[in-house]
Amino acid sequence: MSIQRVSSYGSSPSSSWMHDVFISFRGEDTRKNFTDHLYTALTRKGINVFKDDIELEIGKPISSELLNAIEKSRISIVVFSRNYVSSTWCLDELVKIVECKNSLGQMVIPIFYDVDPLVEQKQMGTFEEVFRDQEAFRDNLQQVQKWRSALMEVINLSGWDSKDRHESEFIRAIVEVVSSKLGGSTSTFMNLKKLLVSCLEQLQAQTIRIQWGRSVISSSPFFFF
Repeated sequence: MSIQRVSSYGSSPSSSWMHDVFISFRGEDTRKNFTDHLYTALTRKGINVFKDDIELEIGKPISSELLNAIEKSRISIVVFSRNYVSSTWCLDELVKIVECKNSLGQMVIPIFYDVDPLVEQKQMGTFEEVFRDQEAFRDNLQQVQKWRSALMEVINLSGWDSKDRHESEFIRAIVEVVSSKLGGSTSTFMNLKKLLVSCLEQLQAQTIRIQWGRSVISSSPFFFF
């Protein structure tokens, strides 16, 4: 399934973006396989990606770090896997993603990895009951409703379904669409990084040429002071 309807972005000044893409995922499901491969493919394309197990700084509050990363990302990719909705942390991320979609015009791309989008939509009716049965959420049904609303909004967006597709081809297609949605322009951070690398390479090449020139001059039998 290809992307047919996704939210647009661009209402915020380009200078406010720190990341091109934020990936929301359930670690135990996809951290070491699909999400890791997707992250690698995106970064190789020159896209600046925030993935919590790589970008979080030690000592900083995880919640504020992640919420800020979502807000400062141009696109959020949500990887729905088998255990995604059982994580309250993932659901909190999803609520923030929907807020940024509606208030900042952030693009949201849902990916259904090893789950059926139609089945996920049908199960939404029992979502609230699942959390109501847990003691910890009986006094916090307002938050449960926020999770449910965010899930319904994102699941009903057109996205990508991994069913019957080779993972490498599936990821390559996603990367191409993300790249095209970014319009070939990555974040300011990534552009500065590329510029710095280019300058360092030029400086290194110039240094080598100077050292080589000195070596040639000093070793020449026809050079006199």
